[in-house]
Amino acid sequence: MRVYFKTFGCRTNLFDTQIMINRLKDFTLTQNEDEADIVVVNSCTVTNGADGSVRNYINKINKKNKKIYLTGCGAFTKGEDLFSQKKVAGVFGHSEKEKVNELLKRENFFELGDLNHVDKEIVTEFIGKSRAFIKVQEGCDFRCSYCIIPFVRGNARSLDEELIVKQVQILAANGFGEFILTGTNVGSYGKDSGTSLAKLLKRLSLVRGVRRLRLGSIEPIQIDDEFMEILNEPWMAKHLHIALQHTSQKMLDIMNRRNRLEEDLRLFESIASKGYAIGTDFIVGHPGESEEIFEEALKNLTKFPLTHIHPFTYSKRDGTPSASMKGEVRGDVAKERLKRVKTLIEKKNLDFRSKKGPLAVLVESKKDGLYFGYDQYFNPAFIKSDLDLEGNWVEISDYKVEKRGNFATL
Repeated sequence: MRVYFKTFGCRTNLFDTQIMINRLKDFTLTQNEDEADIVVVNSCTVTNGADGSVRNYINKINKKNKKIYLTGCGAFTKGEDLFSQKKVAGVFGHSEKEKVNELLKRENFFELGDLNHVDKEIVTEFIGKSRAFIKVQEGCDFRCSYCIIPFVRGNARSLDEELIVKQVQILAANGFGEFILTGTNVGSYGKDSGTSLAKLLKRLSLVRGVRRLRLGSIEPIQIDDEFMEILNEPWMAKHLHIALQHTSQKMLDIMNRRNRLEEDLRLFESIASKGYAIGTDFIVGHPGESEEIFEEALKNLTKFPLTHIHPFTYSKRDGTPSASMKGEVRGDVAKERLKRVKTLIEKKNLDFRSKKGPLAVLVESKKDGLYFGYDQYFNPAFIKSDLDLEGNWVEISDYKVEKRGNFATL
């Protein structure tokens, strides 16, 4: 029986999929969906759009007469519905993924497991990837008013440090040089085990073969003096994704966010002064976001030295405090606000790239005659070359800055 894994959502899900791939013993893995007898859907539920994408995909696969199993965050929010409609053969939660080899031999089961599980699996390969994703923690103790994730991932808990180090050692020996630390709330790593994210990064930097370390999203209040000190290290990617979610203090309070606007601005300016590109998340259209509040937020956003942004319109999640809040924002208004936020940061990104020097790029793939990879600032680079660059590190100093990335010829 051939198994195909379809992964939606975040880097944590990518890692979880790799754990399941590692656990397959009695099945054949395929990267061709059409060849598969079984499709495992590792789902995302962070927004209504994510739920919709998962449901649409399952409906499409059902027409191809394949056996479907659902896991991931969507198993907790939509699993029961899909299972009762017989659209999936089985549903299992995060804590059950290491049993995937046995679960795929069964049908008609609904096993969500618990939200206290901590992975103990060593991932030795990332099929089809040039960069390795390393999950360092699970869950979140924050309770932002709009977010469903703590209810489907549980409270924050750290993976064992020795396991993380061993995993990086194995992957580095297998040829990986860039590692991306991921998790539900990466900055909370170590708070339950007497260590810290900065200490972990220092230790991983000493592993033979490690050339560059990146982070998933981190909260502003999790960046302390110890973390600031490592930003000057050559093994740190010159890009951080720091979750703001909004730039109006009124909205931050409504969202039950822990960050404070004035402190955020000082922090971003300090990090930018070290030559870093900085990305963030930004939610528009949350209940209570009046025109006045949005205009204030947009004005404040111009002050932030941002280069990347993940803006999205508010998505109502049943069971969260925001779901019952008044002051809803019309969809067309939210989309227009999203566009304005995105346009602003795109201009900032273009300005940032036009002032940078040599770029260190890990080439990931080749498409339409151009090699592709990300530089140290997490900007896309497109390279034309007669050499075989795939999987290699290259430095480009002569390149053209265009809207969709930097272009060079080697």
